[in-house]
Amino acid sequence: MTLTATRAAKHISGVLTRSFSTTRVAAGTQLTVRDALNSALDEEMDRDESVFLLGEEVAQYDGAYKVSRGLWKKYGDKRVIDTPITESGFAGIAVGAAMGGLRPVCEFMTFNFSMQAIDHVINSASKTFYMSAGLIHVPIVFRGPNGAAVGVGAQHSQCFGAWYSHCPGLKVVSPYSSEDAKGLLKAAIRDSDPVVVLENELLYGTAFDVSDEVLSKDFVIPIGKAKIERAGHHITLVAHSRAVLLALEAAKALAGEGVECEVINLRSLRPLDERTIVDSVMKTRNLITVEQGWPQCGIGAEICARIVESPAFHYLESPVIRVTGVDVPMPYAKSLETACIPQQHDIVKAVKKVLKIMK
Repeated sequence: MTLTATRAAKHISGVLTRSFSTTRVAAGTQLTVRDALNSALDEEMDRDESVFLLGEEVAQYDGAYKVSRGLWKKYGDKRVIDTPITESGFAGIAVGAAMGGLRPVCEFMTFNFSMQAIDHVINSASKTFYMSAGLIHVPIVFRGPNGAAVGVGAQHSQCFGAWYSHCPGLKVVSPYSSEDAKGLLKAAIRDSDPVVVLENELLYGTAFDVSDEVLSKDFVIPIGKAKIERAGHHITLVAHSRAVLLALEAAKALAGEGVECEVINLRSLRPLDERTIVDSVMKTRNLITVEQGWPQCGIGAEICARIVESPAFHYLESPVIRVTGVDVPMPYAKSLETACIPQQHDIVKAVKKVLKIMK
C-alpha cells in the first residue's frame, strides 16, 4: 500500500470506527452520493474528451473514497492520473492544463490538503480571467471532501465554505443530496471558470431517492440556485451540505409541536441565491442559519448581512440567529467533538428561542 493509500486508510478507519451509518432507507429509486458523483464524472468524461481527473490514488486505487471507481479501467492513464503527494504540484499542473484548453477535475483527498495548493486555486485559477482582460478562461474543478468528519482531529476537520466563497473569480458549490452532487458536479465541469465543489465525507454513503430526471445524462443543476427542501411559514432555516440534513430533522421534530419550518438548501455558496432567502424570510419573518463551520466571517454571517441590507430586514420579527460550529479548533476526544458540531437539538433550541422572543 502506498503512503497516500495508507493515509487514506487511516483517515477512513477513524470514520468507520467512530461513526454510524447515515444511509436512509426509503422506497423508490435510490442513489448514494458517492455513486452520484461517480456517475457525473463518468458521463462528463464520456461527453467531452478534454475532461480528465487527477489526484492522489484516483486511478488504480479508485479514489480514497471510491468516488472514481472504475474510471481508470474505462478511460486509462491519460485521463485518470495518479499523482504524488504534492498538492501544490498537481494543482498547478491542473490550472495550467485548464489554461491550455483542457477541463481538469482536480481531486483533493480532503480540502484540508488544499491549503498546500491555495496559491494556485486563488492567485492562478480565480484571477486569471480578470487579469487577462477576459481572454483566458480557466475551466477547472477542485473537488473533494470538506468539513468535519469523525475522529480526525483539528487539522482535518474544518469547513472551507467561507474561505473559498470569499474570493471573487471562484464559484463554490456545497451539495447535500445525491441530486445535488450529480447535478452540481456536472454543471461545474461544464463551466468555463473555476468551480470549487465541497463534498461531505459523512454523506458519501448516504442513499437518497432520485427521479428519472436525475438519472438522465442531461441532468444539470444551475450553479447559484438554492432549493426549498421543505415548505413552512413560521421560520426559515438556511443550511448547506450535511447541515441541511440536521435542519430537516429539526424541522420534522418541530412539526410535531406545531411549528412549520421552511428549510432552504443553499447548494451554491458563491454565487449565493439571495432572492430565495429574502423571499422566504419575507414570508416567515424569522431566520436561523445552520452551518458546521466556524461563526466568524462564516456563511451564516454573510447571510445575516445580506438580510440586513435587503427589504426582508423590515419584515423580521426577531433577531437572526446563527447555529454554527464552536469557535475552537476541533478536539479529538469524541465527546468534545460532538459538542463542537451543531446537532439537531441545537437547531430546535434556537427555533424555540426565536419563538420565545416573538411572544
